[in-house]
Amino acid sequence: MPTFNNVCSVPSSFWLTGIPGLESWHIWLSIPFGSMYLVAVVGNITILVVVRVERSLHQPMYFFLCMLAVIDLVLSTSTMPKLLAIFWFGAGNIGLDACLWQMFLIHCFATVESGIFLAMAFDRYVAICNPLRHSMVLTQAVVGRLGLAALLRGVLYIGPLPLMIRLRLPLYKTQVISHSYCEHMAVVALTCGDSRVNNVYGLSIGFLVLILDSMAIAASYVMIFRAVLGLATHEARLKTLGTCGSHICAILIFYVPIAVSSLIHRFGHHVPPPIHTLLANFYLLIPPILNPVVYAVRTKQIRERLLQILKTGTKIK
Repeated sequence: MPTFNNVCSVPSSFWLTGIPGLESWHIWLSIPFGSMYLVAVVGNITILVVVRVERSLHQPMYFFLCMLAVIDLVLSTSTMPKLLAIFWFGAGNIGLDACLWQMFLIHCFATVESGIFLAMAFDRYVAICNPLRHSMVLTQAVVGRLGLAALLRGVLYIGPLPLMIRLRLPLYKTQVISHSYCEHMAVVALTCGDSRVNNVYGLSIGFLVLILDSMAIAASYVMIFRAVLGLATHEARLKTLGTCGSHICAILIFYVPIAVSSLIHRFGHHVPPPIHTLLANFYLLIPPILNPVVYAVRTKQIRERLLQILKTGTKIK
């Protein structure tokens, strides 16, 4: 790894260290990380293909699931290939513009994913609390507009982050980023100028996305549970709640790692740096890996279609 003097300068590139403190383990760490990335890519592409070919899955919930699959592919692919290159070849160098683009993609699509979960909660609310109007309210056009709104919100919220760094903070104390990717706070910590505006804006966006979205989702499920408790039989309640099971699991898979990573980043000053970086990577990898598994296991139509594809492939062989 190259060394750089601790003098303020305008860099053309940065150096990503990978997992700081575990450099000697990089080649071994590449095995689980590479395997997880492969599982995430195969799983999410499989979900996209199954929903595309199975007409019975052309419903709002599965369209949102396809949006999640695309987002998870972007999130994992924006970080994992570079991380594996660091592990295998020591290729830690990344251009300034490429670093800012990576930062934008990671934070933007994490914000978009939160917006899609919010839209899915609205879909479940309408499906359970007002089932007769579900097909009229959640048309394909409305689903598309909700997905576009989530994307635009992500761009508008996160777009200023790399721009403020590029325009307000051009000087850096060092070019070495003690991280495996260009995370916003990791880059801002290297700057020589006053970074308070960047820090406040980043925290505000985190609050708007993580807290307000999760509160809105929780409110929708309170109303859903109230509607379910009003059903006549225990079997009907279980069947109705079963339609929400996959969504609740996916929400927990997404928000819990982010919340834990954020809390440790803000308050876990005594936590070793490798733990910080590993958790930051896991929250970008765990949802892409587990979302397809959760929906494949808990959704009958997806499970049956996958089994049918596997049986067909076996017969051909």
